[in-house]
Amino acid sequence: MDSDLSDADSVGDLSFEAESPLAPPAELLERLPSCDWLLQGDRRQIFFPPLEAPGRPQEQRCWSPFLEHGRVPVVTEEVAREALLNFVNSKCCYGSAAATDLIIQELRQQTLCRYRLETFSESRISEWTFQPFTNHSVDGPQRGTSPRLWDIEVQVPPMFQEDTRKFQVPHSSLVKECHRCHGRGRYRCSGCHGASTVRCPSCSGAKRKAKPARRCPMCSGSGRQRCSTCSGRGNKTCATCKGEKKLLHFIQLVIVWKNSLFEFVSEHQLDCPGELLAKAKGETLFKDENTMVYPIIDFPLREISLASQRAIAEHNATLASRARVLQQAC
Repeated sequence: MDSDLSDADSVGDLSFEAESPLAPPAELLERLPSCDWLLQGDRRQIFFPPLEAPGRPQEQRCWSPFLEHGRVPVVTEEVAREALLNFVNSKCCYGSAAATDLIIQELRQQTLCRYRLETFSESRISEWTFQPFTNHSVDGPQRGTSPRLWDIEVQVPPMFQEDTRKFQVPHSSLVKECHRCHGRGRYRCSGCHGASTVRCPSCSGAKRKAKPARRCPMCSGSGRQRCSTCSGRGNKTCATCKGEKKLLHFIQLVIVWKNSLFEFVSEHQLDCPGELLAKAKGETLFKDENTMVYPIIDFPLREISLASQRAIAEHNATLASRARVLQQAC
């Protein structure tokens, strides 16, 4: 017999209950600040960044000083041999004798140019969430109007260091009955259906074992065992509200700081993997860092100028509608 049938009005059956509601409470949506947003999956909203003022005027550059022959690193025989020995020493089973005695007959030098654009941006996403309500103070609309999400001031991490942080939007909290247990704080165990015991798996409830004929040792002849799902209580604490019966709903601001990288290497005839070229050291011909950098114009290698224009255009197209560019470096 179900020992908890008399308590049916205080213990819910969650067989068909969703883990979380399909939509946030209407009262919570009404509290969203009026600003541009884009509804995305998983009940998230991407808020468009405010329009930025134009950056500094573009400067004209003379590239001659950057490409003087004296600034191009020269690889001597000593430098080449040292690089070879460093490579040999990085391998556990390589001997250094051949590299030490190797006669270098010719060194062919080829100059490459690499353009790299790094864009550090900030995006803000609003999502509704909830947590068990433990009778603490509620920062609701009675304390004021929720600020626009881009007006909330936060500490920005060091430039070009990616990070993700979450903040509770001020004055956006709302206390409601738990949607999972309907405010009961517990629900009927799905393993024993509230009976606290289940049929003995050894004797299938027959109380005796057929071969040899004797009382079932697992259930001591009762035909039933204590339910392992609820430890014999017949009900379980609601996992959503942790037994508190109420939930605190609020709007959560998720801020993502991210680096976007574009890299281009000028045309060459080197039989060398791209990942090794990316690690190669050389002379920095030009460096610019600002809120917004400009494309390189009239560089002696036209492909570098085109790559610069393409990189900035791609980053602007990708980030303009959903992120704020904080810093660029090339």
